[in-house]
Parts: sequence; C-alpha cells; structure tokens
Amino acid sequence: MSNIFTRIKDSVSADLHTMMDKKEQKNPMTALNQYLRQSEQEKEKVRKLVDRQYKLKDEFTREYHKAQDLAEKRLRQAKIAEKAGEEQMHEFALKEHEEYQMRADRMKASREEAVQQLENLERKYEEMKHKLKDMHLRRMELMGRENVANANQQINRVVTESADKPFSRFAEMEQYIEGLEYKVNSSYYRSTFDSKIANLEKEMQESES
Repeated sequence: MSNIFTRIKDSVSADLHTMMDKKEQKNPMTALNQYLRQSEQEKEKVRKLVDRQYKLKDEFTREYHKAQDLAEKRLRQAKIAEKAGEEQMHEFALKEHEEYQMRADRMKASREEAVQQLENLERKYEEMKHKLKDMHLRRMELMGRENVANANQQINRVVTESADKPFSRFAEMEQYIEGLEYKVNSSYYRSTFDSKIANLEKEMQESES
C-alpha cells in the first residue's frame, strides 16, 4: 500500500509549471487536460482507499469491543467458579479470559494503527484535492491566454496585410462599398434620366405658352 501512495504522491506533486513549460509550445490545453484526467483517476483511487480504511477501522473497533466484552465476561465467570470451588471451570474461564484479552489488545493496537493510517490518508487526500483545484485554475488561466492569443491572431488577419498597410483589409472593404454605392447611384440616375428630361420639356412648354 505504501508503494501506491508514493506513486500517487509523486504523480500529483509533480511541478505543474515545469511540465507546462515543456509542453505549452506544442499543445498546452491537450497536455493539461490529459494530466488532469490522470490526476482525477488517481484521486478517485485514493478516495476508495480512504473509504476502505474507514471500514477497516470500524471493523477493528467492533472486534475490539467484542473481544474485550468476552474477556471481561470470562474473568467474572472465573471468579464465580473459583468461589464455588470448581477448579476445572475456573481454569477454563481463566484460559478463555487470557485468549480474549490478548485478542482485544491486538485489535486495540490494530485499531489505533488504522486510525493513524486513516488520518494520514485523509491528509494526503486533501492535499490531492487542493492540488487538483490549483490545476483546474491553471487550466482556466491557460484557456484565457489561449483565447486572447487566438483573438489577436484573428484581428491581425483582418486588419493587417503588411507592415506599412495595417488597415488595408478595411480600406479594401470601404473601397468595395463605395464602388457599390457608385454603381447603384449610376444605375438609379440612368433609370430616372428619361423621366426627368420629359418633366423639364413639359415645364418649358408650359412656360412658353
């Protein structure tokens, strides 16, 4: 069990910033997402081990109380048998008392050890959760930087053609729109020219008469 905790601790405690310095140039989000998935899996393994340790502690506690109760019961029975002069029953009860007491002492020691191990596991589990939270925040920071970088690249593609013409794309669009306006206006002028001439001719005839 110590080996798996050492491996988990080493995996989760790896310097995230060093890892990202090596992989950010290629695909930082893919590398970080993979690292987070692996760390979440390791965290789930530790959570299951913590749950198992809780159950073991409870089992040791039950076995301790059970053995201690039986040891005390046999001790009372041994005293009763001794008082009644039943030597054989007295010896049997004393032997049973010793065996149950030894079992109770062993279960007590095992329970105390399980409690210490559980506290250690819980501490490591909390450390893992904090580390994972930091990594998720790191992922958000990287996403923010990536979004800004992508936005800047998109803006540069739209507004930059060359170093001496930073807004040539917009200038081309403006020229295109102006050309459309000219064509529309010319077409409108031509379409209304005949009617305008007819109106002028009519007005001149009316003024002459």
